[in-house]
Amino acid sequence: MRVFGLAGWSGSGKTTLMCRLIPALVGRGHQVSTIKHAHHAFDVDQPGKDSYEHRAAGATEVLIGSAARYALMHELRGAPEPELPELLSRLAPVDFVLVEGFKRARHPKLEVFRLVVGKPPLWLTDEAVVAVASDGPLPDCRRPVLHLDDIDGIAALVESRAVEAAGLVD
Repeated sequence: MRVFGLAGWSGSGKTTLMCRLIPALVGRGHQVSTIKHAHHAFDVDQPGKDSYEHRAAGATEVLIGSAARYALMHELRGAPEPELPELLSRLAPVDFVLVEGFKRARHPKLEVFRLVVGKPPLWLTDEAVVAVASDGPLPDCRRPVLHLDDIDGIAALVESRAVEAAGLVD
């Protein structure tokens, strides 16, 4: 599995780009999985559902499965938030794992940058940012700059710059 990330401030368009990049890589014949960092307490389960009730009753893990998909929910119950290498180790093998968020992790990243967001660029302080995708020119950027709509160019970048997950998993 090779790993490549999209990083940027909230509102920069990471998820929109991710949702365009996945089918581009799949269309090139690759299997793709994703890991998304959530900044808030989130829940994919709903009160009243059996899986929710199992967790509320104290189950550490609940695996719910059907003919279409399965999902594993693991309650941390005070344990530290898992780092990216631990989450990568839980995925089934694929060609590429695209990571959204995890700005401080050490995998190669494409920064999604828009001036309108008003935040400082990550490329100034994060050496793992190998290129930037923006909606306009960035004359002061010393990294390759691609337009946000250059999905083929971004897919080619992922193919050429992704790193083996084995190098990230401790």
